[in-house]
Amino acid sequence: MRVRQATLVAIVSCAVMGIAACTVVPPAPDASARTPAPAPASAAAATVSTSEPAPAAFPQGAFTLSGEMTQGGWLRGTAPVGTTALTLNGEPVPLAPDGQFLAAFDRDSGPVATLMAERSDGSRITKPLAISPRDWRIERINAARRSGGPSETFMKRRMPELEAINASRAKVTDAQGWRQDFIWPVKARISGLFGSQRIYRGEPGSYHSGIDIAPGAGAAYVAPADGVVVLAVDDFSLEGKLLIIDHGMGLNSAFLHSQQLFVKEGDHVKQGQRIGLVGSSGRATGPHLHWSLKWHEARLDPLLFTGPMAD
Repeated sequence: MRVRQATLVAIVSCAVMGIAACTVVPPAPDASARTPAPAPASAAAATVSTSEPAPAAFPQGAFTLSGEMTQGGWLRGTAPVGTTALTLNGEPVPLAPDGQFLAAFDRDSGPVATLMAERSDGSRITKPLAISPRDWRIERINAARRSGGPSETFMKRRMPELEAINASRAKVTDAQGWRQDFIWPVKARISGLFGSQRIYRGEPGSYHSGIDIAPGAGAAYVAPADGVVVLAVDDFSLEGKLLIIDHGMGLNSAFLHSQQLFVKEGDHVKQGQRIGLVGSSGRATGPHLHWSLKWHEARLDPLLFTGPMAD
């Protein structure tokens, strides 16, 4: 009652004096009138957490794989759920938005390769791969390898060609041919196998980087899979008329020694589309189509992409 009377007196006094900014602060109540506030049950109960919840861990996942896990071979697969980065032997592997990918193994690949997926929850999943060896066609020559190297005049012409080839293979396109089962660009006698090599008195020469098909001059050849033309040139010193098609994910085809090309750089081609005529341009001993495949720096066997040539 005393508190209420004092407050009322102060309000009336302010009104009488006309003080607009007068603030009424009532006196503190008697200690006997105070009601103690309940104490928190514990310090933890009185604290509100504002930290982000820890990310939920993904269930243990697995790779889904198919392909030819051998030297010069390849695989297609699906990465475990939540994968944000993928590597093969420590080297980055492009990953499609749907989690699918392509990887491949060089002609001289070792017996073991390792896939590793890093996931958004911080976990890692590794998959060791057994890469089977191949029995390459090796010809041993009882003669010394030709001495000397290319002339300065030749290298002056060759270096810009190599730069153009490397630049074209480094291009990234939206091609999806890497997802397809490849077809033969032309069917005829195989005159040269991938990986074949001559050894001159113990000194190895360069191995054959593609497969040679000899249907005769003027025969048409087609795209083995969908892709984008990243290089089309008329007169390179070794390749002659050269065509390179990107199939996506670092995989590309090269076609050498053509008589004529029907596509140009930047064209999108479909599997089975006619893209050139077989010839003997460049440094060729006769009309044939040299078809080579690369995945990044790995050289691959086209025969492992198509399977045996059926009639």
